[in-house]
Amino acid sequence: MGKKEKINEVKENISEILELPKDIMLDLPKITLLGSLELSIENHKGIIEYTNEKIRVKSKEGIIEILGKDLLIKTIIKEAIIISGKISSIEFEGRGA
Repeated sequence: MGKKEKINEVKENISEILELPKDIMLDLPKITLLGSLELSIENHKGIIEYTNEKIRVKSKEGIIEILGKDLLIKTIIKEAIIISGKISSIEFEGRGA
């Protein structure tokens, strides 16, 4: 186990003991889907690709790919991205171990 993995394990244990949200402690993306019409991603690291049928977002843990029709980034700020449209799928491409 490497140094980063040990640090993440300690953070996860602290998060559980103090009952703090893991997404905040570990800087993990938090994805909220409202039906198939709107998607929010917190803790993102930026946009990689943006078309009206595909949006790819970078996160600490990998790439989040949103597929659909008429996709539109309604809001993008440092903390969150809000995407609207007809969302058909969300895929996660992890960085691997």
